[in-house]
Amino acid sequence: MAALEKIVIANRGEIALRILRACHSMDIKTVAVHSTVDRNLKHVAMADESVCIGPAPAAESYLNVPPIIAATEVTDAVAIHPGYGFLAENADFAERVEQSGFIFIGPRPETIRLMGDKVSAIKAMRDAGVPCVPGSDGPLPADPAECAKIARRVGYPVIIKAAAGGGGRGMRVVNTEAHLHNALQLTRQEAAGAFGDATVYLEKYLENPRHIEIQVIADQHGNAVHLGERDCSTQRRHQKVIEEAPAPGISAEQRDQIGAVCVEACKRIGYRGAGTFEFLYDRGQFYFIEMNTRIQVEHPVTERITGVDLVREQILVAAGEPLSFQQEDVQIRGHAIECRINAEDSETFLPSPGLIEGFHAPGGPGIRCDTHVYDGYRVPPNYDSMIGKIIAHGRDRDMAIARMRVALDELVLDGIRSNVSLHKWLLWDPGFLRGAFNIHYLEKRLVERKG
Repeated sequence: MAALEKIVIANRGEIALRILRACHSMDIKTVAVHSTVDRNLKHVAMADESVCIGPAPAAESYLNVPPIIAATEVTDAVAIHPGYGFLAENADFAERVEQSGFIFIGPRPETIRLMGDKVSAIKAMRDAGVPCVPGSDGPLPADPAECAKIARRVGYPVIIKAAAGGGGRGMRVVNTEAHLHNALQLTRQEAAGAFGDATVYLEKYLENPRHIEIQVIADQHGNAVHLGERDCSTQRRHQKVIEEAPAPGISAEQRDQIGAVCVEACKRIGYRGAGTFEFLYDRGQFYFIEMNTRIQVEHPVTERITGVDLVREQILVAAGEPLSFQQEDVQIRGHAIECRINAEDSETFLPSPGLIEGFHAPGGPGIRCDTHVYDGYRVPPNYDSMIGKIIAHGRDRDMAIARMRVALDELVLDGIRSNVSLHKWLLWDPGFLRGAFNIHYLEKRLVERKG
């Protein structure tokens, strides 16, 4: 029996297709909203209904709220799934959806707002007992002398971050007090320009951390569970390249401890739906940095090792259903790795839109390919360059890596440049194979490769 009768998919690409598949498996009708350039997307063709909401630029389509609400009204849909990116973590959008009488498949607007402001998020997590990076414990004052005093207390190096930041923007590392004042001015200017909010805060800069995420899901009845951790340390310019679960070197005891802390925090803030606690992990300690109040790009690796369909659970939670499982039901089985496939040059990382003249998806034991592309699909220049994800699962990390190598060799993607060669190189890199990497590792290796 369907949890909701009809859902608007307010996104594009592989996540839109992922949501559509989940809906159809639950006998839920779908409405695909799309821009003019996305008329030929696979999920648009497969949806029960489709509505064009504007021209190619995201600001005039996927970020334009009135036509999305109007499409929901005219199709008699009852809920909106925002996917990730675009409006997924926009509290005003979630609020508008609910005010219009529809269900927002995600957290409550007030929760998105709380966790979207990094300062209020850190305070909420500290209050909930979640370990946080030492820092200013709030916005930095205007007085440079007071800022210097805070930085000395925390200890150099420090990192200045925009309170409303995201995507790796609005942050600056400061190694000495002599550079603090100038760094503050520049970061405030960047924050105001990029996010419309000049508020910044300060944290201790951890020099060799890993990026570890804890996946959670909670319902509207006070139940919350965690689904273990992912390692997302293999990244470039704060953008993830490879993700895997479970994280190398994290023990079951550590997983249980930090997972329990995150579950308790969910209950304390009244969290609803799927979400991710992001931590820096350094010298055996977890330090909270932010919470993503949405489904993540890398959710499939968690699904592969737990067997939980996160998008299905999201929809059930939005319909008011209790979670279909409890913490004791969650079992970690094997290892999963995800490679993000981008339409970009693997050396320069410049986007490579254009016509896909030949496409063949990999397959075989333990392989999942999440993509919306096909022979003859034209990758538009208007959106993010990610065109798919390959997920490999095996009984252990070595098997997952071996299967991923085969999958990448099998993948055919003709007509455009892609980052497949980068992934192939990484999967033979000695440091990566040992699990001896941190958030700076890939960029360091890329410099070494060029030099």
